[in-house]
Amino acid sequence: MLRFKVADEPAEFEAIHHLNYQTFVEEIPQHSANDTKRLVDRYHAENTYVICLDGQSLVGMIAGRCNRPFSLDGKLPGLDRYLPPHRRAVEVRLLAIRPKYRQKSVFARLVGVLAAHFRAQGCDLAVVSGTVRQLGLYRHLGFRSFGPLTGHVPAQFQPMFLTLDDYAVRAAPLELLGGRGATSLLPETVEPRHEVRQSFLRPRFTSRSAGFTIAMTRVRDRLRGLFNVPEALVMCGSEALANDAIAAQLSTENRYGLILANGESGDCLVEHARRWNLGFDVLRRDWGQAFDRRELEIAFARARPGWVWMVVCEVASGVRNDDWFVRRLCEQVGADLCIDAAGAAGLQPVDLAGARFASTVSGRALASYPGLAIICTDGRVAPAGAVPRCLDLASHREDGSNELAIPPNLLAALEAALAIDWPSRWRAIRAADRYLRAELRRHGLSIVAQDCHANPGAITVALPASATQRRVAKRLKRSGFVVASDSELLVRRNWLQIFLTGEVDARSIEILPAVLAASVRNCAENAAALSVRADGLQVKDGIAHDDCANP
Repeated sequence: MLRFKVADEPAEFEAIHHLNYQTFVEEIPQHSANDTKRLVDRYHAENTYVICLDGQSLVGMIAGRCNRPFSLDGKLPGLDRYLPPHRRAVEVRLLAIRPKYRQKSVFARLVGVLAAHFRAQGCDLAVVSGTVRQLGLYRHLGFRSFGPLTGHVPAQFQPMFLTLDDYAVRAAPLELLGGRGATSLLPETVEPRHEVRQSFLRPRFTSRSAGFTIAMTRVRDRLRGLFNVPEALVMCGSEALANDAIAAQLSTENRYGLILANGESGDCLVEHARRWNLGFDVLRRDWGQAFDRRELEIAFARARPGWVWMVVCEVASGVRNDDWFVRRLCEQVGADLCIDAAGAAGLQPVDLAGARFASTVSGRALASYPGLAIICTDGRVAPAGAVPRCLDLASHREDGSNELAIPPNLLAALEAALAIDWPSRWRAIRAADRYLRAELRRHGLSIVAQDCHANPGAITVALPASATQRRVAKRLKRSGFVVASDSELLVRRNWLQIFLTGEVDARSIEILPAVLAASVRNCAENAAALSVRADGLQVKDGIAHDDCANP
């Protein structure tokens, strides 16, 4: 149970002086011995120390300092000519770890905490004098050598630097994984917030109690406010069940419809409508393409639909469809608008005013557990008994005694999830989304959705043919990131997806683009190396033989 922190207590500084002596006097004879067994660094007053504690014992430390001149300035004249372009540099010094604790994760986590501290001050480059005894460790974590050795045998040091991108690719994932599990960037909520988990484990009411009815009323009220709708109903089930409930309502009316499909979710709406024997036309666009306003006007004029069904955010491509323009067209022709909002709800504001029906779910970006389907309506629903009971919106509206058996655990968790500060969450997602898109492109990666048609918080990356997405996803997982990649539809297109549905650490967002770019590059290089080796083999009698090999 190691703890990593910035040193701020007198006892910690005293322990630092003693560890400094043991490392740089007794182990590495860089300084002269003294009777106090204590070594105070000459820059101590300006140093920021990150320390590793095992209980109350200091077992590791590292220090950083931005003030020039650095100690390296005195050892290596003209230091700046060796360094890459940067905004602000920090000199990292006094790495000391007791022998028992010298594993890579301790070093990486010391570097990670120090890097977070100095990145907040605008630093994007670290310089260090690395002991020649540990050059392999430094290089493993992304440090690059420059200039001649300094010092004298047996205390020699190699000047090295570490850029922010190199830190992101090599050291940061080790530091992150050393402190916790991988960061989930999946479309569903993998680990809800603490208060949501606690509400799920210990709901304050049972399924038939008055407390359940009160909680359901609060949840419906919060959903109405969140989506700006007259009515919100909660059912047991998934996104598919919510859309079946909408199709069931439409099946009670003999009207012709129009479905907009530009991805997997739109294709699912077509399948729902087909299974309910609805009459409809389909306006299609390729995956990753938004609908053109002119083609929408033409389709509406041709079909004169009684209802229109569309997806706000195509989950597979990250494209956000123009529901406001479609809403205006529906008003002009008198059509009822139905919306699948599951891919967008919670990532950004979704105003469903004017829609007759809209669907979403308790999981995904609403950040609760999956298992509850949510139907928003304008109040116009078929009479009770007109459709199968589990899809009957009128019955759910009147079910004050919970005869339809909604689990209290799921309802309590959803209530807790809806209680967050949504405007703050949306601002954070927008900021992270803008950063990720800009940095991914800077690293040469291609994003499927154009920014003008993109849903913030849902980013689909189209990988080059030289890097298969399953291999890239495996590399990302080893580096601390789990992305969406398993769908056969994604595999066929060689796409990866990044979703900001959960509580994502800011440091994870900062390093993700460089880690992803490095994973793509490494997979492409490995594939090229395998291809070259395959070209050098001949197949004889079903056995591959290297042309250069001695038989």
